Amino acid sequence: MKKKYSQELVEVAKHVVWFKTPEETLKDQTFFLCYLMQYGLTRDVLTVKKYFSDTDFKKALTNAYPGILDQRSWAYWNLVFFHDPNKSIPRRLL
Repeated sequence: MKKKYSQELVEVAKHVVWFKTPEETLKDQTFFLCYLMQYGLTRDVLTVKKYFSDTDFKKALTNAYPGILDQRSWAYWNLVFFHDPNKSIPRRLL
C-alpha cells in the first residue's frame, strides 16, 4: 500500500531531490533529510520541521550517506544539532 504524504512534503521532495519521485525520496527519511540539509531553502526546512523533529534531523546526520552533504553543509548542520562543526564527514570507502 502506498503511503500518503502531505502535499507540502511532496513539493519539498520534488525540489531537493529532482532525480527520484517524491514518494521514493520520502520513503528513506535519512536520504530525504540529508538532501534537504544540502539543497533545501530556508522555507523548505521550515516546512519539513512541521513533520520531522530535531531528533529526526540528528538521526539523519548520524547516519548520513557519504557524498550527499558537502563540507560546508555538514559543518553547519553539525553545529546546529551537535555543536561540533569539526565532526568528520562520512566518506565513501574505496
